[in-house]
Amino acid sequence: MFLTICIPFATDKDILTPEKLPGPELTKTEKLLLSSISCFLTKLTISKVNISFLIILVCNFFIKNLLLIFNAIESFLPVQSIIKKSLIIFLFFTFIAVESSSVSGNIEDKGIIVLMYHRFEENKYPSTNIKIADFINQIDLIKKNSFNFINPNDFEDSLVNLKNEKKILLTIDDAFKSFYDQAWPILRNNKIPFILFVNTREIGSSGYMTWKQIKEISKEQFVHIGNHSHTHDYLVDKTDAEISNDINLAKKEFKKNLGYNSPFFSYPFGEYSNNFKNIVKSSDFKYAFGQHSGVADETKDFYELPRFAINEKYGERKRFELILKTIPLKFKSITPTEKYINNADNPPKIIIEFFRDMKNIKLLNCYSNELNSWRKSEIEYLNNFKIKIKLIGKFTTERGRVNCSLRETNGSWRWLGMQYVVAEL
Repeated sequence: MFLTICIPFATDKDILTPEKLPGPELTKTEKLLLSSISCFLTKLTISKVNISFLIILVCNFFIKNLLLIFNAIESFLPVQSIIKKSLIIFLFFTFIAVESSSVSGNIEDKGIIVLMYHRFEENKYPSTNIKIADFINQIDLIKKNSFNFINPNDFEDSLVNLKNEKKILLTIDDAFKSFYDQAWPILRNNKIPFILFVNTREIGSSGYMTWKQIKEISKEQFVHIGNHSHTHDYLVDKTDAEISNDINLAKKEFKKNLGYNSPFFSYPFGEYSNNFKNIVKSSDFKYAFGQHSGVADETKDFYELPRFAINEKYGERKRFELILKTIPLKFKSITPTEKYINNADNPPKIIIEFFRDMKNIKLLNCYSNELNSWRKSEIEYLNNFKIKIKLIGKFTTERGRVNCSLRETNGSWRWLGMQYVVAEL
């Protein structure tokens, strides 16, 4: 049916030729290419299917009519064969191009905004605390802006298959008791999904939840308990053996108390190195979150997923409303890939390569905190899809940050954050 409607070959009614002559017969190679095109069609979104069929139908109209002009002249049968083969090759590479564009920076991909909380109503810790009244207001804002709270169990499916939907994932680090006392009743009553990241050594200590409380909330289908290491030490500064041992201790506690280990990991302090990442990968985790800002999407490294930190300073209404307007700023690569740098690599020479369909790259703005002061970064445009961020000095605090944003005409902000850890500080 697909071939009859869409492929502009001369049919038996159009050209009566012996089967031994070149014409409507498909070779094995052509059938393979057409099968690949059919596979591409099944993977495309509705809008791309419409575009793709339009391309096919236009080709069908012009080329089939061209073939019919020659339908009575056997000497033109080789020409038909050449046109047929050229068309199939053209369609094949057209579908490859359409498919490739689906993994680049499409504005329709809203990604997943991941929020990170710690303490609730513990006002003597403003850098990690959120007032419960502000938390309630934030939940209301999320609902009013038509976001879907995604279940952690559907995380990857939501990234890949629900790109056009506005999505939020709540994460809470450290399992402080104030979460259980203050925020848990709100989330439970509204059945709002979230991940609670637990560092297992502290469970049961003063100010922290107990395993009994963690087991209680984990029974709910919308709750997931994630792994946040055992000690919550500055693991990025440890040896590979020490990191592995810490993670294994946490996994044993998970197995003992919950009967499973989570596929989700949260780096203590959001700090990681390439070695740390590789250890997390080899420890059977599927996703790992840092504390650099940005919006998660399927092109991001699943072991460097971004989150927006929410606290008293960065949780005020104006900033929160801005967060709800963010969408992914997709990129092909960032160098250096190593986020754990020493003095010789400080400041890092940051080069970002975007996908080739990236629009308005000249409107991009980046800000960085080298020399312990936030400033607008100088951007060198290496070509139409690659930039170099030129830092004027070293990062002088333990965590160096670079944030880039680009405002779209609809009021959305593409957002990309990077965090570097300076080894000697």
